[in-house]
Amino acid sequence: MRLILLGPPGAGKGTQAQRIVEKHGIPQLSTGDMLRAAVNAGTDVGKRAKAVMDAGKLVSDEIVIAIVSERIDQPDCANGFILDGFPRTLVQADATEAMLRAKGLGLSVVIEFRVDDDELVRRVAGRYSCAQCGSVYHDTDKVPAAEGVCDKCGSTHFKRRPDDNPETMTARLQVYYKETSPLIGYYHAKGKLRSVDGIAEIDQVTAEVENILSKL
Repeated sequence: MRLILLGPPGAGKGTQAQRIVEKHGIPQLSTGDMLRAAVNAGTDVGKRAKAVMDAGKLVSDEIVIAIVSERIDQPDCANGFILDGFPRTLVQADATEAMLRAKGLGLSVVIEFRVDDDELVRRVAGRYSCAQCGSVYHDTDKVPAAEGVCDKCGSTHFKRRPDDNPETMTARLQVYYKETSPLIGYYHAKGKLRSVDGIAEIDQVTAEVENILSKL
């Protein structure tokens, strides 16, 4: 089961990815995490990435694809994986397809999370997290059972990401529509795209996702 979760920031991909991980036992692969792991491990591609980052430059698509390729060769990906936040562009999508094809693999499905822009801005602007354990809350959608106390760890310290505000979210959406939304048509043309209603209640979205996965 090799999945890509596609959708704008704040669409709920991370929440659903974690539920898929827990139910199906396949890893969620974040390019940021993979990049850091490769650099820390000192692999050949990690060393290349470190040299680029140390020079203050952006890591190229070629290096990112190499890191993804290296990661999915590891044993925990034998039964599949979830690509989280990658690919982001058509060039990356083509490169990912070629990389998987070279391994004799293919994507099982690409799940698109559809959410209205106004709802995305509302979700992100109200989001905050526990500073100790990272549990995520929202001003109106998900508040701690006891005001000011984290449900999971009992901490009373919370934080908000500085970019979780309407202005920054609007800018992030513009980047998404310019660079990433063309992937919807790309994967639709390949017969891999399935869509879910990301505005629905979390459990309902999970049910829609599981319905898609049950047919693979």
